[in-house]
Amino acid sequence: MTNEEILRHIDHTLLKAVSSWAEIEKLCGEAIHFKTASVCVPPSYVRRIHDSYGGELNICTVIGFPLGYSVSAAKIREAEAALADGANELDMVINIGDVKNNAFTRVQDEISALKKIAVKKILKVIVETCYLTREEKIRLCETVTTAGADYIKTSTGFGPAGASLEDVLLFKEHIGSGVKIKAAGGVKTREDIEKFLGAGCDRIGTSSAVALLTGGGAGGY
Repeated sequence: MTNEEILRHIDHTLLKAVSSWAEIEKLCGEAIHFKTASVCVPPSYVRRIHDSYGGELNICTVIGFPLGYSVSAAKIREAEAALADGANELDMVINIGDVKNNAFTRVQDEISALKKIAVKKILKVIVETCYLTREEKIRLCETVTTAGADYIKTSTGFGPAGASLEDVLLFKEHIGSGVKIKAAGGVKTREDIEKFLGAGCDRIGTSSAVALLTGGGAGGY
């Protein structure tokens, strides 16, 4: 794959708690120049990015990040605010406690509620695979599909482990035809990126791709 082809699948990401506006500006400038799929940024920067760059950027932000255990009402309000501020894509974290309690209906209802708010905007569902059994991953593929989300996403990048090819292949086998896959966390080399794209991922969430492919980059998933 060419650099340009790879970068079209990259959510150029900076989600560190200490991210400064100067670092966010650098991220946005790189995303515009190299035509990445989006920038994935903290919710607190969405409005400023939208006001500064307008339609030049596809803005992605995170909901319930990184632990996912905030109540659904809080996630709904966070999503509403992000969309009002100018976000086009939402990466939400599920409540993993609900999964461990076998409360998949609650997980599905929460995803459905956020998709209802997002309407035609993209909703990606972060399931944090490092905490899940194989059976839970399969159930979540079914849940995400039924709930109407656009993507299932492997990881936040803040857990003890990130994306694995094994999980991507498992997702590919069990998600519905309308659901795409995003890998995130631990995707650090060009070889990693090409393997994940080849395995069926449509998006890669990473801070490393621009640096790897072009010799620069903001850094810091």
